[in-house]
Amino acid sequence: MAENLPRRFVGRTVLVTGAGTGFGAEIAVRAAQEGAQVVVHYNRSREGAEQTLKRIEQAGSQGVLVQADITSWDAIRALADAAFAAFGGLDVAVNNVGDVARDQMSWRDITEESIDHVLAVDIKGTLLMVHEFGQRMLERGGGAIVNIGSTVIVRGSPRAPQYAAGKYGVLGITKSYAKALAPHVRVNTFAPGFIETQSTLNRKDWKSGRAETLRSMTPLGRIPKPEEVAGTALFLATDDASHMTGVYMVADGGFNMVGA
Repeated sequence: MAENLPRRFVGRTVLVTGAGTGFGAEIAVRAAQEGAQVVVHYNRSREGAEQTLKRIEQAGSQGVLVQADITSWDAIRALADAAFAAFGGLDVAVNNVGDVARDQMSWRDITEESIDHVLAVDIKGTLLMVHEFGQRMLERGGGAIVNIGSTVIVRGSPRAPQYAAGKYGVLGITKSYAKALAPHVRVNTFAPGFIETQSTLNRKDWKSGRAETLRSMTPLGRIPKPEEVAGTALFLATDDASHMTGVYMVADGGFNMVGA
């Protein structure tokens, strides 16, 4: 498959947060397959990040690993220092890290601890990442930032309202910084629907029949694997998206037309 891929990131450096597992890992590998040098961020998934780095090297590219807790501004500053130094600059930042309150099956099960953590990661973490990386890109002449959102910004989440609130916050961050950093740094949100990452496949509701229900409700009739939509997310960082900023792009097989 990689032999037939476009080469949209030759000579460019791409940072992907949360690249040790799931969707982040596939975005990082896809960027490498398209010619990018990749900064692989992780927090606790060191082993997974090492596997992502190995796949990047197998794709014929270069990468580095950087650990950081994105809820800490000091840690984000250190991450930015390392990311910009790794290959002499940074062209693209993909903010993939997020907390979906995965173990919560109903709004009735919400806890204050979960609210605090989801909003700390999804809103505070994303805001600090866009702020820190955006201003550094601006100082260096430009760049592109892609925030990974969700179709809950269209349909809400009766399962986990704090998750929907977090992703609505990401959209507000996207629009605010898109205007603040224009015209040299573009900021957009990619909003996927359900993706068959390993963590999704391990969910209790997924194993008990929700997967089949969602497939039957989705107009395209399937739930994609992360590698199928990784290139779609990266589109927002390409030259073909050069006139797009402050917007969100949905890729959910049409599920947003159906509802939650």
